[in-house]
Amino acid sequence: MNSTSTSDLILDIKNLSLSFKIEYFKHDGLRDHFISMLKNPIVKLLQKSDRLKVLDEISLQVRKGERLGIIGVNGAGKTTLCRCINEMIYPDYGSIKVNGTKRAIFNSAIGILPELTGRENAELLAAILYPELSTRELEEILADSIEFSELGHFIDTPYKNFSKGMQARLCLSLISAKGCDLLILDEVYDGADEFFRRKIVDRIHRLISSSGAVILVSHNPEQILSSCNRLVLLNNAKIEFDGAVEEGMSVYRNLMTVERKSL
Repeated sequence: MNSTSTSDLILDIKNLSLSFKIEYFKHDGLRDHFISMLKNPIVKLLQKSDRLKVLDEISLQVRKGERLGIIGVNGAGKTTLCRCINEMIYPDYGSIKVNGTKRAIFNSAIGILPELTGRENAELLAAILYPELSTRELEEILADSIEFSELGHFIDTPYKNFSKGMQARLCLSLISAKGCDLLILDEVYDGADEFFRRKIVDRIHRLISSSGAVILVSHNPEQILSSCNRLVLLNNAKIEFDGAVEEGMSVYRNLMTVERKSL
């Protein structure tokens, strides 16, 4: 799927593995615990906790210009993988290298204060998303984003009165205002109406052409088909498929059909 050139390599993941400790609630009282220690002290002390494998030997490369969709059932490891890339979670082993700047959005309402107006919240969100920019640059991004959102006079009304679609317009306009080498979007299109979703997808495509790459996590096949030029399917903590979007969607649908029949 990927070319052999390294000059346009933005993300390089090698043998990434991560597991979480599974905690069970036990009804053993102090007396039961004491008796267990007396009977089998070595076994009790050396007893290993169960662990859930979330990512298993994941290797992945993303290059400039790629719009990578990541899909899979709930619990497949999609968000966990993105959080590892953004250094919010550290893997058990493996390596992640990002060549350039990255920005990850896991919740389009991050930093939002409902009592403030849309404009005031836009100022807060811009400061969170673009801390490296000067005051003048932030003002330019705010003006561009507010105009792009098409919220009109509603921008100066309380955010708590915004519909879900209006909230999505404001947040997505700010998120897509400035390019970076790697942009990670995790289920951030939820709430946007179809017209604005197409508009924001076009805007992100233009950003990519002048900057880097995008990773889009979504449960919506239509979003993946319209936004991405490559698809990764995660299943059972591993990469089940990595390739063309339509082919990958076919593999995903077949996988879902098999799972439903097994229920």
